[in-house]
Amino acid sequence: MAQIHIFLHAFILFLSLFFVVTNEKKHETVTEVCPNTPSVSPPLKSKTTKAERRALQEAQRAAKAASKANGNSAVAESGKAALAKSKNQSSLKKDGPPVTSEVTIDKKSGNRPPEKERKKDAPPQRMQFDDQNRVGKAKRRALVNQTEAKNRVELFRHLPQYDHGSQLPNLESKLFQLDSVHPAVFKVGLRYMAGDISGVNARCTEMLRALQEAIIDYSTPPEKVLIRELTAKISSYISFINECRPLSISMGNAIRFVKRRIAKLPLSHTDVEAKTALCSDIDRFINEKIIIADKVIVGHASTKVRDGDVLLTYGLSCVVEMILLSAHDVGKKFRVVVVDSRPKLESQALLNRLIAKGLSCTYTHINAVSYIMHEVTKVFLGASAVLSNGTVLSRVGTACIAMVAHAFSVPVLICCEAFKFHERVLLDSICCNEIGDPGALATVPGRMDINYLENWTNEENLQLLNLMYDVTPSDYVSVIVTDHGMIPPTSVPVIVREYGQEHYLI
Repeated sequence: MAQIHIFLHAFILFLSLFFVVTNEKKHETVTEVCPNTPSVSPPLKSKTTKAERRALQEAQRAAKAASKANGNSAVAESGKAALAKSKNQSSLKKDGPPVTSEVTIDKKSGNRPPEKERKKDAPPQRMQFDDQNRVGKAKRRALVNQTEAKNRVELFRHLPQYDHGSQLPNLESKLFQLDSVHPAVFKVGLRYMAGDISGVNARCTEMLRALQEAIIDYSTPPEKVLIRELTAKISSYISFINECRPLSISMGNAIRFVKRRIAKLPLSHTDVEAKTALCSDIDRFINEKIIIADKVIVGHASTKVRDGDVLLTYGLSCVVEMILLSAHDVGKKFRVVVVDSRPKLESQALLNRLIAKGLSCTYTHINAVSYIMHEVTKVFLGASAVLSNGTVLSRVGTACIAMVAHAFSVPVLICCEAFKFHERVLLDSICCNEIGDPGALATVPGRMDINYLENWTNEENLQLLNLMYDVTPSDYVSVIVTDHGMIPPTSVPVIVREYGQEHYLI
């Protein structure tokens, strides 16, 4: 037992000596590695305490008092440095380490990100007519006095809904009062409002011709630059046209072309040279992007027409009419099914012209399209615009025709010029559309006895909706015939990317 006690005492003494030596070595190691390093400050707190803030204020007051008493600038600088250091520490405590902003670097280096350049070229955002403040400001600036419709459809309050019929006489009476609007632009606006000009190509061409006349008659004010003043004048003309009838996507592309050509005019040009160059560019745009483009589309699409075909078309498309007449002129034997719909019944004019040229035609309304689709071999449709996701914006009813054709496995060919392509994306017909005269739905042409909705405006719970366009998904489109060739809907972004800027550079 005595030996065991001696062994335990020796073991305990050994352990105590071991811990003492280990602590001394640790202390020596720390002093050797950092001999001059001050004591490490406690970790930064997430939020400064009240005592720390009071101590900081006292230090700042003492620094200011010392700088005033001694007149020593070094003391003041030290106080400022302490203040800056405390602010930096507080910002570090609150927000963590600073992160360098890429936008700041781009501003300093002068390299603008490509998104800003794209935003400069993007068309202005459409006004939401359910925003009372913006609508009020627009009415005060407007030249056309619009009267809001009584029975507005709630789902489409973001679109303009006005009474159709009272604006035209009011605007005609202001013919000699609106000095800010060129007579050619005023005339086109009146024809837009009256509905005398229909069709995207016709509307775009007439607008460009009116702008051409306005440019010829324009004179730059003294001590002004033509580039800036003419661009502002063109913008005022476009605002007036938009008040008469909302602009289409293709018209927006044409307006961007005109403004870009104005911006690219050399400053060395005289006013006469600049206006001559602009008029020449507008003529070339109309010729190459509309007239020649239609001929190229006709050449491509005519190869798809074969003897014995039954071709279906809907609405009134000038390029589709040219395709049918071209195929008939070369001696191909086929039959045309013309589908129409109320309230405009536009296809009746196409039917009369086709019959006058000797084509065999069948006329029906859209409600009977499913009964006749089993006879059809191909569907030719026009378009107001083709968007980057492959959807087609066209006359309301086009989506119905395309879906029925898809159900019957009938190919659908969309004929559209490339200047109508746009990088915008639409998934429905609600966000971006145009509302026509709802009163046109309450009457039936040639049937005066059908007047059940004669006083429909007095019924508060009744709203009539007359949409002008609808959106056809790309799944129901077989091919799109353009002046760049025949492409699938999935290739539309390629055309927008590769050829989207081409009409700005011609």
